[in-house]
Amino acid sequence: MIQSIDNQHRKAFGPIDAPERLLLGPGPSNAHPNVLNALALPPIGHLDPFYVNLMGEVQELLRYAWQTSNRLTLPMSGTGSAAMEATIANVVEPGDTVLVAVKGYFGNRLVDMAGRYGANICTIEKNWGQAFSLNDIEDALIKYKPNLLTIVHAETSTGVCQPMEGIGDLCRKYDCLLLVDTVTSLGAVPLYLDEWKVDLAYSCSQKGLSCPPGLGPFTMNERAEKKLSLRKGKVPNWYLDVSLLNKYWGSDRVYHHTAPVNMNFGIREALRLLAEEGLEKSWARHRTNAEKLWTGLEEIGLTLHVENDLRLPTLTTVKIPEGVDGKAFTLHLLNTYGVEVGVGLGDLAGKVWRIGLMGYNSTSQNVEKVLNLFDTEMSKFKK
Repeated sequence: MIQSIDNQHRKAFGPIDAPERLLLGPGPSNAHPNVLNALALPPIGHLDPFYVNLMGEVQELLRYAWQTSNRLTLPMSGTGSAAMEATIANVVEPGDTVLVAVKGYFGNRLVDMAGRYGANICTIEKNWGQAFSLNDIEDALIKYKPNLLTIVHAETSTGVCQPMEGIGDLCRKYDCLLLVDTVTSLGAVPLYLDEWKVDLAYSCSQKGLSCPPGLGPFTMNERAEKKLSLRKGKVPNWYLDVSLLNKYWGSDRVYHHTAPVNMNFGIREALRLLAEEGLEKSWARHRTNAEKLWTGLEEIGLTLHVENDLRLPTLTTVKIPEGVDGKAFTLHLLNTYGVEVGVGLGDLAGKVWRIGLMGYNSTSQNVEKVLNLFDTEMSKFKK
């Protein structure tokens, strides 16, 4: 006789009543109301003609956001980390040499991922708060002769924006693919993938695009496609195999997996709003608001972790003053005012706060709000 399931797990829960939050941490950012409306549309089939047409619109808008003409550009069905892994999985084979430029937490994640695909990992490192020079990169390319160089453009853990001009030229000179993390820069910080000769890039939906987490924009150019086509074996990750995904996102539209239709409604609206504003205006808005934040923080006596010329407009790292309980302060902001500010990761744990001004949240009003809270509330948390 079949035993019934124990009723101890049948609980009476009410409908979700989520608290209102102003997300001024390292991500996610608050989603634009139009994006939330798009997410709430009735779902349709992932091979419906309307949806198939929308897929093409999403791809074209992603090309605009990244300033690329790459044929193979699509949103991975997964978070930014899925897109991150897809870049590695598709072009790295056992025995390949992968050079990772590590200057923060997410450089270390690239080391971990590439190692899982059998790569011979080499690293160059900078202190968390610094960036690499062209000489640093060229010396490492000569020394290690890698098949692939990976580098984070906008390092979320440190608030550093890596200068990219010239790195792609070096990779072409030394016959190496260039993979760039644009998770905290897409839509908000100047990006020129084709001009910079970037071969592979990935991002996320929940930061500069102001869409909830759940999609990972991915792109690769013809050089990367050639590396994929010359693999000795199959891509070891079936779900992220771009040679299969391209049959769905390419002209054939052959079923691969059940796509998250409503998430693609959302990112399509987010990208449409970005195109409506215009990249240059979005980049300028993020820069203006970041500079206002930087000035205001320094005026109330706080020290920024990154030098001015390397600061990331979307993510600011602020040194926690001596004698202040940084974590308790952030919990107070969240629980009392509904404002989320991030704390440090890895080498910067306990040393910095991370303030995000991304996409829809990058406004003068939000800058004024967070500055006022730091000015009036921080002194209450001296140890």
